[in-house]
Amino acid sequence: MKIKFLTLLAVAAVAFMAACGKSDADLAKAVNDKLAADKVTGITAAVTGGVATLTGEVTDITVKNKAEASAKAVEGIKSVTNNVTVKAPPPPPPSPDKMIEGTVNEAIKKLGITGVTVTVTDGVVTLSGEVTGRENLAKVMQAANEAKPKKVENKLTVK
Repeated sequence: MKIKFLTLLAVAAVAFMAACGKSDADLAKAVNDKLAADKVTGITAAVTGGVATLTGEVTDITVKNKAEASAKAVEGIKSVTNNVTVKAPPPPPPSPDKMIEGTVNEAIKKLGITGVTVTVTDGVVTLSGEVTGRENLAKVMQAANEAKPKKVENKLTVK
């Protein structure tokens, strides 16, 4: 009788283990492998109770959505918690016009000359406003030309 009971108990234990399916560690490995196979980078998965939790940082919402779809496709995953953050892309570099304008404004500021407005459009510097004396006009023109614009248009008045 004891042998039958132990045999029945062993069979029940094996059946129970088979019914439980994959462990959380196996599921986590399967999800991470699926993410790698789908070329989803920057995201990792952890699994608890069959629920996959995705973490990481990406620059595109489509990558976040692809990661979630990949995790849901793994057999044994009950649901997915997507904690992946989408970071904003870096700002575009300043336009060449803004760089030239900043360079000219800084040079004029270092000269201690006020009353000059600098605008740049398509690489052409336009100087407007008032300067005191021809020597300051020459300094402003030199500062503008040192920024290497396509052209400098002088609309300054000398007082």
